[in-house]
Amino acid sequence: MSGSLHLLVLDAYAPEGRAAIRGAGGTEAGRLYERMLRALAPDATVDVAHPADPDPALPAGAALADYDGIAWTGSSLTIHKTGDPRVERQIAFAHAVFAAGVPSFGSCWAAQLAVVAAGGRCAPSPKGREFGVSRAITLSEAGRAHPLFRDKPARFDAWTSHADEVVSLGDATALLASNAWSGVQAVSVERGRGRFWALQWHPEYDPHEVAALCRLRKAELIAQGTLADEAEAIAYIERLEALHETPADARLAASLGVAPALLDFTQRSVEVRNWLASLAPRR
Repeated sequence: MSGSLHLLVLDAYAPEGRAAIRGAGGTEAGRLYERMLRALAPDATVDVAHPADPDPALPAGAALADYDGIAWTGSSLTIHKTGDPRVERQIAFAHAVFAAGVPSFGSCWAAQLAVVAAGGRCAPSPKGREFGVSRAITLSEAGRAHPLFRDKPARFDAWTSHADEVVSLGDATALLASNAWSGVQAVSVERGRGRFWALQWHPEYDPHEVAALCRLRKAELIAQGTLADEAEAIAYIERLEALHETPADARLAASLGVAPALLDFTQRSVEVRNWLASLAPRR
């Protein structure tokens, strides 16, 4: 990994989605990703853009080919909703990134976007929203051999929140990980000169960000039975916030089913570090 990397973060939320995250006490996805990348590559230059917006311009004077890598965030948009210009703009952007040969990485929406851009398909999960901790994510044979998962256990938990999932892989797409909730938890897409490594889970999350998302999604989580009622939702949020403040509290972590690796930034960001290590500065 080089300190001269020039990275672009694409915050895939629409303006109203970003406002909702802020209103729930969370961090905008683009800023959260920027913070993670700066922690892992302190000397890199990191720009942030918003491809769902009506004018999804890059920073002044920049072109896709100027970047060594592009990181896509999650989103509250629905990629299988046809005719939504906020979605169509991002699919077109992904095609342009593949054509430019810039390596991509991302979380959640990013995995769905990578697959759709390669001709695959996504749909609502029949189980509803996988939320909080994604359990027993298991690497496929291809995943165990892939550089994205170097130094990663073959089975692990991860922070997550998604209601849609990949149901059909596109061309040149390798399945890297699965779990009992979703058959596709990580993919690698090789298309033209470009490549896109993507996770359905969120290495950028911590207990505070999950608590904020629970505030935002609690009605949905109660309706699908993940949380019994408002009181349980509030208690869950409070315990997550407490764990964020006192990550060494093993009893509290165990009560939430949170493994130590989820509270260790170094361990939960292995995939991001591996992606960064795969990049070569263009200058």
